[in-house]
Amino acid sequence: MAHEHHHHHEHHHEHHHGECDTCDHHHEHHHEDAKHQLWLILDTVVLLLLAVWIEHRFYLSTWQLLLVYLVPYLIIGHDTLKEAVEGLMHGRAFNEHFLMTVATVGALCIGFLPGAETEFPEAVFVMLFFQVGELFEGYAEGRSRESIAHLMDIRPDVAHLLEQNDGQSEAKDVSPELVPLGAVIVIKAGEKIPLDGVIVDGSSALNTVALTGESLPRSVQEGDEVISGCVNMTGVIKVRTTKIFGESTVAKIIDLVEHAGEHKSRSETFITQFARIYTPLVVVAALALAVVPTLLGGPFAVWLYRALMFLVVSCPCALVLSVPLTFFAGIGGASRKGILIKGANYMDVLSKVDTVVFDKTGTLTHGRFAVEAVHPEEFDEHQLLHLAAHVEHFSTHPIGAALRDAFPDEAIDGCRVTEVEEVAGQGVRARVGDRQVCVGNKKMMETVGARWHDCHHVGTIIHVAVDGSYAGHIVINDQLKTDSASTVSQLKELGVSKTVMLTGDREEVAHNVASQLHLDEYHADLLPAEKVTLFEKMVGTQDDEGRRTGTVAFVGDGINDAPVLARADVGIAMGGLGSDAAIEAADVVLMDDQPSKVVSAINIARRTLTIARQNVWFAIGVKVAVLLLAAVGLATMWLAVFADVGVTVLAVLNAMRALKC
Repeated sequence: MAHEHHHHHEHHHEHHHGECDTCDHHHEHHHEDAKHQLWLILDTVVLLLLAVWIEHRFYLSTWQLLLVYLVPYLIIGHDTLKEAVEGLMHGRAFNEHFLMTVATVGALCIGFLPGAETEFPEAVFVMLFFQVGELFEGYAEGRSRESIAHLMDIRPDVAHLLEQNDGQSEAKDVSPELVPLGAVIVIKAGEKIPLDGVIVDGSSALNTVALTGESLPRSVQEGDEVISGCVNMTGVIKVRTTKIFGESTVAKIIDLVEHAGEHKSRSETFITQFARIYTPLVVVAALALAVVPTLLGGPFAVWLYRALMFLVVSCPCALVLSVPLTFFAGIGGASRKGILIKGANYMDVLSKVDTVVFDKTGTLTHGRFAVEAVHPEEFDEHQLLHLAAHVEHFSTHPIGAALRDAFPDEAIDGCRVTEVEEVAGQGVRARVGDRQVCVGNKKMMETVGARWHDCHHVGTIIHVAVDGSYAGHIVINDQLKTDSASTVSQLKELGVSKTVMLTGDREEVAHNVASQLHLDEYHADLLPAEKVTLFEKMVGTQDDEGRRTGTVAFVGDGINDAPVLARADVGIAMGGLGSDAAIEAADVVLMDDQPSKVVSAINIARRTLTIARQNVWFAIGVKVAVLLLAAVGLATMWLAVFADVGVTVLAVLNAMRALKC
């Protein structure tokens, strides 16, 4: 029932797409189906045993026997027969239902040939086993759907919208779809955040595990952005929405995962093409097996039986089910780790990646500046930082933020800071107590006549002058992510031949990062458009015969990375803090911004493909063996059925291994 049955499921799924309960509905439907199927199987087993007992106990004519066996046969087989007829009407004659029907109807007819044994029990048994295989496959698919549905747990059911009523604001429960842009919603402790927004009141800790796989809660306060799909753990927060529901992170992720199946993998399309050519061949071969030996004087009943067995064995269920299921399970397993792979075809590509190109800021580094070193000339380090932090206290520039982080508010004592003025292109000057303090670049030092000198550190150098004389400098730098270095070395171990970094940052900063991470090459000072042209050159490299060499993955997070992500063989976006444009353009989304997840993604893809290949070879191998036995008369219908259904069940179980990536 496998394939066609799915189409019917899929259709059912799409149909309910607009409603909130898509998944539950589908799940219940699936559950009912399985229960119904299990009952049919049990009923048939009882009736089949009863029929065998009747056959051995009473002397019945062939016709009477047929009627006895038809009861369990029709109970278990009516679905398959119906699907076979429907397939014929729609011009899709050669599906597994059709093969099963021909084989079993043939087995029922054999008994009426002169000198032939009756094969009624076998006919029922073929159908029975086919349904058992179906049940297994349904269970397995349910499992991998569930692992994707756990992602759907991030889907919020309700939003508490704040409305003004007679000067009193009260929260009204509405569906997240109805919350307008810029409205304020209240999120209580323990609730899911329904829409992306910014906190306007309150502070809390967020559990982001559903989105990122990251178990440490993230603390947030007023002014921080929150992403839908996280769970608010401790405090009550009020959030002004920055996106409507359809544009929010949750809705996008759900959408991505639900449509992952639409991008068929090459191996999957291989199966479809395979079935189209394979089935007619098998039917012709079976006809030849029945007719040719008979014409040469062999007993018709014997050869017909062998031909029917040939049909049962050759049914390609194991392949048709297990390969797509392997990919589905792989996508589910990856999503558990916070890696969203948008389709089975990207699994194919990921497993072959041999060049990985990284963006720098936000991908290999945090994209946040922090103080790396303090080199005082006059004061001690603490005092120098203290003075600089005072002056930059109100600055909105990332440098100001870095100084404030290095010197927290509590430490800012009763010093009076007055006459703060920003000097464009130079820095900030202010009076701290009774000292004139200037914090800025070398231009500013020259303006006030302080004798500055350069630093051996790479980064942004902030010079400080107090009352016109040089007091020292502070080095500020973008911080590398903790797992960046290990990512590069692990990629090398995986056999990735080239790691490259592209950045718009200055040459010396890029050189510093590249040498710390042992990257093969880097390109600095790039404008977004230059990034694209440079990348296209890399993707377009060809060998002497003009074939494209290598498979290139690009890892990035910003809006400016979107065009490059779209051009890569496989584009990987940082999903936690990445821009929407990047997430949209990418083929794989890493939910928690750790570059090391690229390594996991490649590993999962390789493993999934290995499992799919095992299934293909195992299924074809067993079938060929039994077909040969059947052709020379060494196999029985029972063995034929096992070769089909047994292989399918084993292949499906093997496919489920992809879930545990």
